[in-house]
Amino acid sequence: MPDIIQSRSAKLMFLDNFDPILYLSRIIILILAISVHEFAHALAADWLGDPTPRSQGRLTLDPRKHLDAFGSIMFLIAGFGWGKPVYTDPRNFRGDPRTGMAVVAAAGPMSNLLLAYIGSLLYRVGLVQTEISYYFLFLFVSLNILLTLFNLLPIAPLDGYQVTVGLLPYEIATVIARYQGQGPIILMLLIVAGSIFNFNLLGLLLGPPYQLILGLLLN
Repeated sequence: MPDIIQSRSAKLMFLDNFDPILYLSRIIILILAISVHEFAHALAADWLGDPTPRSQGRLTLDPRKHLDAFGSIMFLIAGFGWGKPVYTDPRNFRGDPRTGMAVVAAAGPMSNLLLAYIGSLLYRVGLVQTEISYYFLFLFVSLNILLTLFNLLPIAPLDGYQVTVGLLPYEIATVIARYQGQGPIILMLLIVAGSIFNFNLLGLLLGPPYQLILGLLLN
């Protein structure tokens, strides 16, 4: 998600794309963030009673089970990406299937927020002493916050869409679900609007909550 944030500190995330330290950091963070994200989806579904993710080998932190080739490339190039989707069967959930899907969907972004919090603790207590390690931790916290916020957008196929339709009253959720097919188009327009129309709508949406969370975590 390049150029979302204009503050001096956040610009550290978007140094020259050919910086080897930046690339290595992004690769490590990609592996950790996406693996934990998808594992959290699988764990939540398993906890709710659906054996599907376990049967497909997704109840693991092994990156080979979770990384999507094209999504990983997009993460390295553009600053956003995705992993292999975790398939679940809501009919197996204990309780209301819609609420269950909302819980499973929310588990992914919340796991990234947890990673950001853990990274911020290491950043603030001063356990690392080198400039590179501080840079890595800042990038780790920043990208996990961005992954959290980006995935919580209420647009299909992002996790935020499932959270929205799962928590809203059935009548309203049904109306929103009618436009699910337009979600990928809307999402793509949000992503490319800054380059095509010189209007960074995605930055306007994610920038303020990003700055707020980053400030709270890093003080």
